[in-house]
Amino acid sequence: MSAPSVVPTGLQPGRALSLVPKADGPQTKKDFTSDQEVRWCPGCGDYAILAAVQGFLPELGLRRENIVFVSGIGCSSRFPYYLDTYGMHSIHGRAPAIATGLSVSRPDLSVWVVTGDGDALSIGGNHLIHALRRNVNLKILLFNNRIYGLTKGQYSPTSEVGKITKSTPIGSVDAPFNPVSLALGAEATFVARTIDSDRQHLTSVLRAAAEHSGTALVEIYQNCNIFNDGAFELLKNPETRDEALIRLEHGQPVRLGADRGVVANPDGTLRVADVAEVGEEALVVHDAQAGDPQRAFALSRLTRGSELGHTPIGVFRDVQRPTYDEQVAQQLADARQDLGEGDLDTLLRGRDTWVVS
Repeated sequence: MSAPSVVPTGLQPGRALSLVPKADGPQTKKDFTSDQEVRWCPGCGDYAILAAVQGFLPELGLRRENIVFVSGIGCSSRFPYYLDTYGMHSIHGRAPAIATGLSVSRPDLSVWVVTGDGDALSIGGNHLIHALRRNVNLKILLFNNRIYGLTKGQYSPTSEVGKITKSTPIGSVDAPFNPVSLALGAEATFVARTIDSDRQHLTSVLRAAAEHSGTALVEIYQNCNIFNDGAFELLKNPETRDEALIRLEHGQPVRLGADRGVVANPDGTLRVADVAEVGEEALVVHDAQAGDPQRAFALSRLTRGSELGHTPIGVFRDVQRPTYDEQVAQQLADARQDLGEGDLDTLLRGRDTWVVS
């Protein structure tokens, strides 16, 4: 499998691919499409993401019965129904916890989480950040439409300040989460952002996430045309997107359109400047493999206060460190070698139990 342009070159397939049984022969999108009627609102961005995932999964070359999609609650959480793989529609916010159990206990599975900005960042916030910091071997797709869609249009943890919704009739006063900043702050080893309507970019980021060994978080900007239509129009409109989108490519200067680029301030923050004024040599060169996430975090903050005017997409960070799964497996192997198989009854009783007669 060749690496896409937005991904650092030279990456090797992660444990998720190397230990999962391979398919017996070539597969197509049809093999991963279930017989269930897809039931989202007409025009929902989820359709585009589903089509991209169904079209991408055959590239993995894995047996369908060794792929699992776990979802929480929300519009995006219907996802497992529409894929002909194993799946679980779980409970609100808890998909990362359930998926963690699967990943640790079954190294022969490729485990994916599908969640939304409400499901992942509100009730599920703790489960998300702990999966990220532990580096569990999961691929987490976070659909961000900046609204609660399933419950009919309340503001979400990513809604902008001043957002007028059914639950904030005079405007939200909550400061929103930036999911990429949050993931980088939790020391996630793979963090990326893409857009539902950009099929090529979305697929390339999915590829990179699948190849990563450890937790991969992919934020997907997704349009809710019923309750928050046009939330990302600036990034999608051909007349504005080239001056709003910053396409990150490992090893390349970070540019915004033809004439502007990203430069570093003395305090370590980043800003957009005219290349003619600062010179090409002043532009920041993107390093997704940098051990310290400081520069990736600074890139994620470019959208702050810009109303999406300076929005990086692509892979922010892609580094390797031991996965939670591998470390647990090693602990168990060491314990068996030192102590044997052990006795469950003795373990449950422990040293601090006694019988009262």
